[in-house]
Amino acid sequence: MTFGEKLKNARLNAKLSQEELATKISVSRSAIAKWETDKGMPDVANLKAIAFALNVSIDYLLDDGTKLELSMVREPVDLSKYKKGIKKAKKDRFIREKYPNAEIMTLLAEEKRTKGEKIVDGLIFWLTPLCEVIPLAKGLNNLDNEFYLVNNGQRQYLVVVTSEFMESRELAEPITSKKFEIGNYKFINCGPIHYA
Repeated sequence: MTFGEKLKNARLNAKLSQEELATKISVSRSAIAKWETDKGMPDVANLKAIAFALNVSIDYLLDDGTKLELSMVREPVDLSKYKKGIKKAKKDRFIREKYPNAEIMTLLAEEKRTKGEKIVDGLIFWLTPLCEVIPLAKGLNNLDNEFYLVNNGQRQYLVVVTSEFMESRELAEPITSKKFEIGNYKFINCGPIHYA
């Protein structure tokens, strides 16, 4: 039985609709539908939330007889050793040193917004005369984050680098498309990082 089939069975056993489960774990209904049809996998945080909401173990959801890598490593970052350059360039140099032989792609990330957040953003746009120069509140959460997709041999990682730490998540399924979603984020692959 696949992950999607197990998720759907567990949801039905809990007598929840896709919409109700989505509300419980704060994702869109379409994310639940995508996971149930095996067109994507939730990230670790959403996987934990699903298991809790449906009263099943993560092992039950994931165990299909194959090993699924969902490891996450977090380590401190010291950008002060890079004397020149803006923060983005320093982070690019840091990740290149961390993965010297890997193919590293820069990602644009956008946190998915709820319907209410979209309405508030629309109101801000129409009510604020300087709307084109005032960033919307949702976008402020990720100003310090740089996202990367790292192909390192047979493994692929989603990496976020901030001024304080680097977090690497090994991906269960390789990502080859230019646009993709993981957890509560939408990503666009902007191509390889550039070096100064």
